[in-house]
Amino acid sequence: MLHQPATPAGKDYAVAYKTRLGVWMFIYYSLFYVGFVVINLSSPKLMEAIVFAGLNLATIYGFALIVVALIQALVYSALCSKQERLLAAQDREKERS
Repeated sequence: MLHQPATPAGKDYAVAYKTRLGVWMFIYYSLFYVGFVVINLSSPKLMEAIVFAGLNLATIYGFALIVVALIQALVYSALCSKQERLLAAQDREKERS
């Protein structure tokens, strides 16, 4: 059985933009995660502190890591889609003229 994309893929004009955005988002998330690790290594007792609704800092920070990753994924998708549409429209305009 031959496996092919469901739709034909055209040229991706936003590769450079997507790469740059992805790298920056990775760096920001990595710094956020490093904060979690540093707190655990340098002051593990701080992670036991109750901060909200009976939950300790470790739990809140862990859930925050998950939520931030999901938000970043949605933002990345929205920004990349917008850039793809913009660059594709510009390319169509170039072809017409």
